[in-house]
Amino acid sequence: MPGNEESAEKFWGQFHGPNAGYLEQQYELYKEDPEQVESSIKALFDAYGAPAWMTGAEVVFPISEQTASNGNISEDFDVTKLTSAIKLVEAIRRYGHTDADIYSVGGYKSAPSVMLDLKHYNLTEEDLKKIPASWIWEREKEDVQTGLDVINLLKKYYTGTITFEYDHVNNDEERTWLFDLIEEGNARFDPDQEDRKDILKRLYEVEGFEKFLHKTFVGQKRFSIEGLESMVPMIDYLVKYANEDNIEHVMMGMAHRGRLAVLANVLKKPYDKIFSEFNYTRDKELMPSEGSKAINYGWTGDVKYHFGAEKEVIHGSKVNTKITLAHNPSHLEFVNPVVEGFARAAQDERDVSGYPVRDTNKAMPLIIHGDAAFIGEGVVAETLNLSGLPGYTTGGTVHLIANNQLGYTTDRVDGRSTRYASDLAKGFEIPIIRVSADDPISCISAVKIACEYRKKFHKDVLIDLVGYRRYGHNEMDEPRTTQPQLYSEIDNHPSVSTLFARAMEERNLLESGGFDEIKNEIDTKLSDIYKGMTETEIGEPQPKSMPEVLSNRLDQFETAVDLETLKGINKELLKRPEGFEGFKKTERILKRREDALEEGNKADWGTGEALAFASILKDGTPIRLTGQDTERGTFAHRHVVLHDVNTGEKYSPMHGLSDVKASFDVRNSPLSETGVLGFEYGYSVYSPSTLVIWEAQFGDFANAGQVIIDQFIASARAKWDEKSNMVLLLPHGYEGQGPEHSSARLERYLQMAAENNWIVANVTSSAQLFHLLRRQAAMRSRPEARPLILMTPKSSLIRDYKMASSAEEFTTGGFKTLREQPYFDTDPKKATRLLLGSGKIMIDIEGEMEEAEANCDWIRALRVEQIYPFPKKAIQEEIQKLPNLKEIVWVQEEPKNMGSWDFVDDYLRELLEEDQELHVISRPKRAAPAGGIPTVHKTAHQYIIDQALNEFEGGK
Repeated sequence: MPGNEESAEKFWGQFHGPNAGYLEQQYELYKEDPEQVESSIKALFDAYGAPAWMTGAEVVFPISEQTASNGNISEDFDVTKLTSAIKLVEAIRRYGHTDADIYSVGGYKSAPSVMLDLKHYNLTEEDLKKIPASWIWEREKEDVQTGLDVINLLKKYYTGTITFEYDHVNNDEERTWLFDLIEEGNARFDPDQEDRKDILKRLYEVEGFEKFLHKTFVGQKRFSIEGLESMVPMIDYLVKYANEDNIEHVMMGMAHRGRLAVLANVLKKPYDKIFSEFNYTRDKELMPSEGSKAINYGWTGDVKYHFGAEKEVIHGSKVNTKITLAHNPSHLEFVNPVVEGFARAAQDERDVSGYPVRDTNKAMPLIIHGDAAFIGEGVVAETLNLSGLPGYTTGGTVHLIANNQLGYTTDRVDGRSTRYASDLAKGFEIPIIRVSADDPISCISAVKIACEYRKKFHKDVLIDLVGYRRYGHNEMDEPRTTQPQLYSEIDNHPSVSTLFARAMEERNLLESGGFDEIKNEIDTKLSDIYKGMTETEIGEPQPKSMPEVLSNRLDQFETAVDLETLKGINKELLKRPEGFEGFKKTERILKRREDALEEGNKADWGTGEALAFASILKDGTPIRLTGQDTERGTFAHRHVVLHDVNTGEKYSPMHGLSDVKASFDVRNSPLSETGVLGFEYGYSVYSPSTLVIWEAQFGDFANAGQVIIDQFIASARAKWDEKSNMVLLLPHGYEGQGPEHSSARLERYLQMAAENNWIVANVTSSAQLFHLLRRQAAMRSRPEARPLILMTPKSSLIRDYKMASSAEEFTTGGFKTLREQPYFDTDPKKATRLLLGSGKIMIDIEGEMEEAEANCDWIRALRVEQIYPFPKKAIQEEIQKLPNLKEIVWVQEEPKNMGSWDFVDDYLRELLEEDQELHVISRPKRAAPAGGIPTVHKTAHQYIIDQALNEFEGGK
């Protein structure tokens, strides 16, 4: 509202008689406590101050033309009509979305909201005509003179085919920007005639494609976009705006609904490639035409509506914009954090020391959600929470809900507790634009607003695209069984292209018969492409094998570092910036590392890890390390980020290394596994030259991210040829802490181990960790690259001197898949038992042997440090050195049905010779990974050690 003195005097000049007395009374209350006054009256005093006659100012009575034409304000004008009109204006802004024209079918069948009803405010249209527009609305428009004009205009803005929710956004600047954009009438996209024709053609390209698939490949699943066809021109314009803003990448994630239409029309996947993927004939293959663009996937493949693609586009900008549609599984929404990881990787410049330099203009994420899944899947909330965090923000994501008002066969009343599918976003203060999929101009308007908001505020924004689903969840499903009324409406509802063409004809923007010409052109094109394809006899289809390169030896990489370099690194890691005062206890702990590489000393686990990170950075390889408590380390061994006790300033010793041209990006993550793990996976895929490491607080917490592990990390290369070199650090070891803090569920990773899809290791020295991490870094960007799943020590083991290594172990050799077990003075001719094990149990056996007096020269003991790929050949060579071997014994601290046993059993059994036996020493089969009573744990653990060091019968 106007706030200058002249405006205030004119405003108060409208009131006299009883109204003036009422306002005087209200102002006295306002002076005592503004909250005593009704909110709309308070708003008047906030804007115009005290009534002019109470301050002695000359009252200026306006007149003139506006008030005269409005019938002027008579002495019996009721001031409460004004306050009611102000309330109505605010109600339209806040609740206009409840009456918006966004449902072409379905929708809410209840009566219109009383919050927008004039009667609710004791108002009539005549009352509103008496109120000058300027009293209740801050803007000036020639055709808006009265209060009624204002109400009608605001209803047009807030209750049409596009509507807005932004009252939950607490930032005043953002709210004001949205408010101004909407009410100044700038929210609407206004294309010219040619643009409208292009949009119409685009709509039918989508519809025609879907119809062609429907009639040509009868009964086959495709998860049609029909009912939401406007999504494609929306994406077109989003890419166009991104290109105009010089954004280099648009990273897309979406489920299978409409995916084929997006692949064909946005990513330009050749139609004949898509048609060929519909061919299910056992002994024939439908071949694309010669010259069709090749698209490579993994060797096991996936269904056609899970694949992604890439395409570069240009709309006149100097920068080409690359669209990347991520591959995704059927698990809805789990691709979301992966796409965010893609975007962050594209935005980060990693060729500098310290944290990466980020440019949000390098990439913009676009995530297309399902309405039921958006509010139903917890990964959505986890991903939204990442949006404002320094280590994860991508400068704003455009979220688009493909809202077909159903979740498979589940109605929204059974699928969510909120009115809208988008309501989850309100908790993150994300503005919401809701739009009817039957109005493509409003749809593109929503995209325009979203892109401008993201550009200005670098924050997430959401578009709720409300349409319907022409068929069932898939085309083999019969939706009329469960939603007969809704589908009765859908069956009689024209497509959006038909509606848009009709509207253009009514406005003389499309000549009669013009739409038929568009349809015939597109239908003929699709038909001709299909007719040009041929069927080829292929015989009995055979499964493909993994690439030969994945069979390459992993010991080809040089990982040792010379002593002088390591000593220099270790010295630099203990330097601090001038004036920096760290916590004394922490500094004392780190100071102990100073002489770790001197003769006679050893480097513990934390030192070995620090040397690995620093030497990798010196080699020019960026590192990204995240997880809960990762800066310090769950077990306080790392301290890679220090805090000044006086200023709170942070400093990472990794950032103080000299001659480093690679970033070290270490972040404490939010309390999330699925979202963060998906993000880091995405980062590792899009930046294969970076060593990406995710650390679980405890190893078993990773099971909260099991979908990411199963569907992406373990299998993405086989399905989609998507490569990742990321590392998972999973604290693992039985210390009597109970079932949730003992096992990292090693058995699950081994169960999924095949086709050299990853490396699974459980190492027992700081030098082994050093070489293993350096080997992983050396594989980056190479065809041999694969994830590393590493069991890491916990509190009782991480500082154990038996885990420490001498300098020579860092400066010579490399990672050993098998290690000698100390304190076994074995006579090869006497050895009758080959004892094999991995991880903490072998350290515990070492401790027992250190104190033991018994002679165990009949046992040959080895540590299996890399469980997959299994070192079968190396073990076989050891067996051949033992001529009197009678038994191979696998020892583990986990229950028999967990840990490594079920995995190594097959490999070891193949190594047995005649009259040799295979045994396992472990806890018995259990439902829970570990017990919760420390004394019972200790007894059971000692029993395993005793069995390993003594002859026994049975236990096979």
